[in-house]
Amino acid sequence: MTKNYKRLVMVTALLAVMVVALGAYTRLSDAGLGCPDWPGCYGFLTVPDQAHEIAKAEQSFPGLEVHQGKAMKEMVHRYFAGTLGVLILFIAIYALRNARLPQVPLRLPIVLLLLVVFQAMLGMWTVTMNLQPLVVMGHLLGGFSIASLLWLLYLRAYTQPVFGGDAGAKALSGWTMTALVMVVVQIGLGGWLAANYAAAHCVGFPMCEGSEAFSLSKVFHLPMEHANYEYGVLSYDSRMSIHLLHRFGALMTLLVVCTAMWQVFKGAYSRTIKSAVLAVIAALCAQLCLGVVLVYMQIPLFVALAHNLMALVLLLTLVRLCYLQKAKC
Repeated sequence: MTKNYKRLVMVTALLAVMVVALGAYTRLSDAGLGCPDWPGCYGFLTVPDQAHEIAKAEQSFPGLEVHQGKAMKEMVHRYFAGTLGVLILFIAIYALRNARLPQVPLRLPIVLLLLVVFQAMLGMWTVTMNLQPLVVMGHLLGGFSIASLLWLLYLRAYTQPVFGGDAGAKALSGWTMTALVMVVVQIGLGGWLAANYAAAHCVGFPMCEGSEAFSLSKVFHLPMEHANYEYGVLSYDSRMSIHLLHRFGALMTLLVVCTAMWQVFKGAYSRTIKSAVLAVIAALCAQLCLGVVLVYMQIPLFVALAHNLMALVLLLTLVRLCYLQKAKC
């Protein structure tokens, strides 16, 4: 495996994390519709800033005001996401040309290439369907999936664990997979909360005021007839139910992940595995603390952004542990 390939994988993995961060920042700062079209912005490849460009944009999109700050956030995210797609294409081409080499995986780069194409489509639909929550949540999960698979590709390129060297940890890979699934579900609930602008619709801790109105049927109810979903369309009770379910999910995630990590830590004798378990626990504790701070400080932007990124870190630590245990993930 060439050094250039390893460096390409490393840079692409780092860029994927940056794209997730930019996407979260764009969403949290309400800039998701900063550009009402795709892939350009008001018909331009860059944000219109000249007087004649703004006039043409307002003529092409009557009723819309060009908000340059929001448009710039959206376009920067698109530029970085487009660069990420190109780098993943290069990785896939390299894998196809060197498929005969046992050190170069083929299926993973191909899956990544297909996934990034679908992610681009979700990005387009996010704009053209005016932040339809199902699409927004899918776009968030797609970004996390791409970052996780690139992290796995990075691990395969840069680490050489002795598979089968820790039979105790390998036998407990099911516990790690259970924890991983639970975290993915919780991230999905967080994405649904964000897509429906439900973060501020739960006053109090640990329960919401008016939590007696919680209804599971309201959590997954979404009116489909709206032309625009920006800032949310659900009732207060529905959004409070979504937020409360996310808090219940956090508690379940804490119980499941801690139980799983305790089982793996007890059964493993490799220092590498035990260190990986401790990394998962550290990320989980940091994420829970950020969630509490987020509520008490009334959703400040950069704490919300840190909460999003720590969710990704927690996911990546579990992917690493799966890899070290030789789990099929």
